[in-house]
Amino acid sequence: MNTQFAQTLFSSRGGVAALILRVPVGLILAAHGAQKLFGWFGGYGLEGTAQWLASIGLAPGTLMALLAGGAEFFGGLALVLGLLTRPAALVSAFTMLVAIFAVHIGNGLFMSNNGYEYALSLFAVTLALAIQGAGRFALDNLLMARFADAGAGQRAVAGK
Repeated sequence: MNTQFAQTLFSSRGGVAALILRVPVGLILAAHGAQKLFGWFGGYGLEGTAQWLASIGLAPGTLMALLAGGAEFFGGLALVLGLLTRPAALVSAFTMLVAIFAVHIGNGLFMSNNGYEYALSLFAVTLALAIQGAGRFALDNLLMARFADAGAGQRAVAGK
């Protein structure tokens, strides 16, 4: 992997605050994804989610349920760990944007009317994490160190 690309992907300007954002939002997203994929926590599972998504015009329902549930579940777990944070946050932000416009926008802002305020909050946090990265306490830092060491070794071999 190109060292510059790794630097862009794994580096972070976030400190401890990124951890405070990542962990609860990651847990929330993972739980929502588990509802969609596995029927956990009172969810409808893949089949029920697929039927509902198709009924609101997001077809094919099974593919859309896999994409939404997978983005939330695996993206949420990645955020908790701080692993590939920027891509996980970006996919999660996109998923929330789809939820806002496909499901909630017509209901107004407030959650009491199934509005978009909650999805908008998750969108804002995940977008911020995509921009700033995982922060100080994240597996991305270990990956960055590994790529930096590999890059230094390659430069030494090349005589640079």
